Amino acid sequence: MAASIIGKNNERVTSCDLCPLRARKELRAFSAEELAFIKQFKISELHLQSGATVLQQGARSDHLFTVLRGWAIRYKTLTDGRRQILNYALPADLIGLQGSVLEQMEHSVEALTDVTLCVFPRAKLWELYSGFPSLGFDITWLAAREEQILDAALTNIGRRTALERTAYVLLQLFVRAKEAGLTRDDTIQFPFTQQHLADTLGMSLVHTNKT
Repeated sequence: MAASIIGKNNERVTSCDLCPLRARKELRAFSAEELAFIKQFKISELHLQSGATVLQQGARSDHLFTVLRGWAIRYKTLTDGRRQILNYALPADLIGLQGSVLEQMEHSVEALTDVTLCVFPRAKLWELYSGFPSLGFDITWLAAREEQILDAALTNIGRRTALERTAYVLLQLFVRAKEAGLTRDDTIQFPFTQQHLADTLGMSLVHTNKT
């Protein structure tokens, strides 16, 4: 049975009842009441091709998203065009919370591969927190986990050697990809280039290539 239904404009929308993310053992099961709320909280799906911008630095978002399929990157751009990749978003990761809660996004989000995103309106976020504290805690946990990943990334760039930086990022992304069910027989074909890696590590492309 296909895990999708036909949505508006004949787009295929994944049913929350049959969401593939629910099979992941790392994620807790929803209660019947929580699942019913999520089904009406989700308003659509967004299908984007690789390279498309999901959220723009400096903008305020009316929506937040869960990655259903694919990879995305979170990054900041300096005025001269230099880019620092802050983190990678994989299936089950939440993006757009910053732009929903604060006045504007302090970073951009771009599809690294073709991605499918579940779309949720910012206007109903308070309804989630007030009516379903357990789901509110889940969002707080995701935000804390994101902070933990960024702490580790800052330590990686600030204190590790080039070789240590590279090894750490590749191993960390492999572990996250394995948790997301994206590896096969303990191997993976990463969807990013050496330039992406250089922008993650704060190194030049030449230095990254030599490393």
